[in-house]
Amino acid sequence: TTFIPCGAKLPIIALITAALFHGAWWVAPSAYFVGMASIIISGIMLKKTKPFEGEVAPFVMELPAYHWPTVSSILRSMWERGWSFIKKAGTIILISSIVIWAGSVFGWTDGKFGFNADLELADSILGKIGNGVKWIFAPLGFGDATATVATVMGLVAKEEVVGVFGVLDFQGLGSQLAGYSFLLFNLLCAPCFAAIGAIKREMNNAKWTWAAVGYQCAFAYSVSLIVYQVGCAFTGRLNVVGLIAAIALLAFICYMLFRKPRVKVQ
Repeated sequence: TTFIPCGAKLPIIALITAALFHGAWWVAPSAYFVGMASIIISGIMLKKTKPFEGEVAPFVMELPAYHWPTVSSILRSMWERGWSFIKKAGTIILISSIVIWAGSVFGWTDGKFGFNADLELADSILGKIGNGVKWIFAPLGFGDATATVATVMGLVAKEEVVGVFGVLDFQGLGSQLAGYSFLLFNLLCAPCFAAIGAIKREMNNAKWTWAAVGYQCAFAYSVSLIVYQVGCAFTGRLNVVGLIAAIALLAFICYMLFRKPRVKVQ
């Protein structure tokens, strides 16, 4: 499951931990615990919905014979994984970084479109895009063009979340609470395009693939909203509408967790 942080998400954890939490030890473990809790909660809730309800099907997994790995197999595995990352870094990540840079230096100055190395983010192509959709993430605490662009680019490759902040200024996450909300959303939301492609191959159904992606995004949004809005209530930055929405989502999740299934599970 993509709820568990993969290697591509580790730089996001490291960035938020170092930049906003001064290297606090608990941030990284909490990301894994949140991922595991999300798997359990999602499994229970989805089991009580119509497409997944019913009797539990027997599950048998045939495990291979375990043995000590050989030096050659270890080196081969290291080479394959390393070369895979080099190819990814030299194609997807490099191209995405170039696109981000170009989008930040091309824009409108005095009503004229062109190149400007000192262009303000709000006047650039990237800024226009980010400002156009940042309202979606404002209830989560990171309604800023830079953080929004980083989140959207994370759908291409999770490494690009850090890449965006590397090209642009690290801004938009002014508080630890907003930073943790940003971290949770990017850990739990839809994975990168490569992982979505793997989901498509496994499910062999475009409808279920998009349903899985939509559920992950909605679940990530709900968790981040609850954490940020409840946190704001306890830190003196109460947003009544946001808190009501967070309580409503939390109540719905609790209802789905403890509701009796429609069909008795044997």
